[in-house]
Amino acid sequence: METTPKDYSHIKGWGIDADPHNNPSYPIKHRTNGEHAGYVRPDLPQQPETVEVLHSNERPNLTAVFGTSAPPSGLSGMIRRLAFRYSENEYRHWLPLLLADRVNVVEGILDDLAHGHIPNIFAEKGGKADWKYNRAGAIRSIAVGALLTTGALVLLTRKSKAPRRSKTRSNARDKA
Repeated sequence: METTPKDYSHIKGWGIDADPHNNPSYPIKHRTNGEHAGYVRPDLPQQPETVEVLHSNERPNLTAVFGTSAPPSGLSGMIRRLAFRYSENEYRHWLPLLLADRVNVVEGILDDLAHGHIPNIFAEKGGKADWKYNRAGAIRSIAVGALLTTGALVLLTRKSKAPRRSKTRSNARDKA
């Protein structure tokens, strides 16, 4: 398979660094001490740790700045703590974090209900945009949700086919 060089000269700026004699950093630019002063940043002060912050076990300390708006709590927090015991290159780290996200959604809905706020799940999940731009998918999702809800209600409310016997009747039969 033979490759022929392509002509990209019609692209503005193409090959601007192709001539090593026209490149001030080729092969290595030797910087003076005055130039280095502009590149060195002062050490950032460590953000105070006011809440529990989970970080990789591959990192010995916290980064200089980290988020504190949603510290781990509840069942999802327990799952996250478990996940951070393992290295970031293992499924035992990432899969529990995915599960913890799903559990946290349910915890959030329950928390809203506990505080007297009924969440608008349709709007929060982008239902209006889904209805506008993906109507077939929205109808399919609504149908599947209705089917699952109906199935769950049928399973929870159906009566068993075998009649229940009271203790007095069964005791009378046993004696006879």
